Amino acid sequence: MTIKNETSKGSVHTGAVEASISDQSARDNARLARLGKKPVLKRNFGFMTILGFSCTVLITWEGSLILFLSGLQNGGPSGIIYGFLVVWAGTLSVFATLSELTSMAPTSGGQYHWVSILAPSASRKFLGYLTAWLTITGWQALVASGGYVTGTMIQGLILLTHPDYIGNMKNWHGTLLFWAILLLSLGINTAIGSLLAKFEGLVLVVHLLGFFAIMLPMVLLGEHTSSEAVFGTFVNLGGWKTQGLSFCVGISGSVFAFLGGDGAIHLSEEIRNAALVVPRSLMTGLFINGTLGFAMLITTLYCIGDIDAALTENPAYPFMAIFKNSVGSTTGAAVMSAVVVVMAFSATTGCLASTSRLYWAFARDRGLPGWGILKKTSPRTSIPLYSVLTTTIIAIMLSVVNIGSATAFNGVISISISSLFGSYLIAASLLLYRRLTGAIHVSTPDDNLTNSIDSSLKWGPWYLPGFWGTANNIFACIYLVFIFFFSFWPANADVTPNNMNWAVLVFGAVVCFSILYYAIYARKVYSGPIIELE
Repeated sequence: MTIKNETSKGSVHTGAVEASISDQSARDNARLARLGKKPVLKRNFGFMTILGFSCTVLITWEGSLILFLSGLQNGGPSGIIYGFLVVWAGTLSVFATLSELTSMAPTSGGQYHWVSILAPSASRKFLGYLTAWLTITGWQALVASGGYVTGTMIQGLILLTHPDYIGNMKNWHGTLLFWAILLLSLGINTAIGSLLAKFEGLVLVVHLLGFFAIMLPMVLLGEHTSSEAVFGTFVNLGGWKTQGLSFCVGISGSVFAFLGGDGAIHLSEEIRNAALVVPRSLMTGLFINGTLGFAMLITTLYCIGDIDAALTENPAYPFMAIFKNSVGSTTGAAVMSAVVVVMAFSATTGCLASTSRLYWAFARDRGLPGWGILKKTSPRTSIPLYSVLTTTIIAIMLSVVNIGSATAFNGVISISISSLFGSYLIAASLLLYRRLTGAIHVSTPDDNLTNSIDSSLKWGPWYLPGFWGTANNIFACIYLVFIFFFSFWPANADVTPNNMNWAVLVFGAVVCFSILYYAIYARKVYSGPIIELE
């Protein structure tokens, strides 16, 4: 009798939870309908799972290990620390602004949808189109970057355990590993795509526990340098005229460690109560990742030892040699490095998911070649399979460049910062313009069609009111201009084809192609975000 009663209580509780989720789903669908969009994707993500997604796409503490070499060459230990703080503050400001926009219009289109509704009527169609291409290019480059870094880190792991491999390392080894990483990510995004939310929740645990599993052995077992060497040493190996200029050039490593934070935005149509949950997950994720990243950076710099010896032992990823030097064990260093490799793989998987949703959203609005196919979703899982496949195929095609020249491939993927920051800048500038002109009003229950083409502009449930919102918006724009400008600079003042930052060429090519395609064909079929529901 007692068992029957407990079962009955459990059934009632389960029914109440299901009813609550159903009610939230109905509210989410109503909010999406007010944007003129038809609900298509399944809302599998809640706050904790999308927080896991945000944190594991950012992987800031892991990224600070992978990319600290660029800051070490231009800026030195002190430059890395102060640069990290500048980037963290700037990123918080930018994502507070993007959170306001997400709360207004939580769609997978993200930046290009916001630009389309905020821009003046005479330019909104073109600016929205250009922003979409910049966003897609940045995210596609990020997928390729993630696959490349993960694949070549596996090579670094092999080198750590088998030092004689250095004489046999080839670019095509890394490329084959790159393909394996992407195909595995493809499988997670398609075959078990409905479990992606649970996968990201699990990886969040690895992300947090892995931090302590790496930091504590370094702190407890490693030899430590002086505080003066960490906080008072600036380096200018790039040959720039001033230390300040060297610092600005070297800041890109910290920027890359925070790149991808808007991944959750492009999954908005798969998140329950996205207008509130996405902003909260973005800001919480940035606080967690920034704190962990800063702590790991300080730890690594105190345990850095002989950096020249570390570079000789592992030229691409000296942090692995630093691990070995700190714990005095190749096996221990290999396990610690493997945690970073696993997290880089999870970030690539998340980047693939976000990029495919961007392709799907832009195809839904008829902005891409082949939009009729790319906008289709799986009837079983509601996953945009063709968009996921397209993202993977393009990344694999780009990776072929690495077989011939790693420099050329790095030039292709270096566009991720400039493209994404360019899209953020356009959206943030237009929000500031609308804010200063008083064009955005507080939402009311009677609103029908809002935050879409030729409709009223309404704040979402998450925004910074009054002076604070305007001040933050201005600071975000200034920071974005600063990073966008220096994203095109090479690491060395004495520029050669091997050390040139080819992002400026690739960026120009993307902009020219998008303008050309728009002039020839897209302007005839693309009119901005389509109103699917009146």
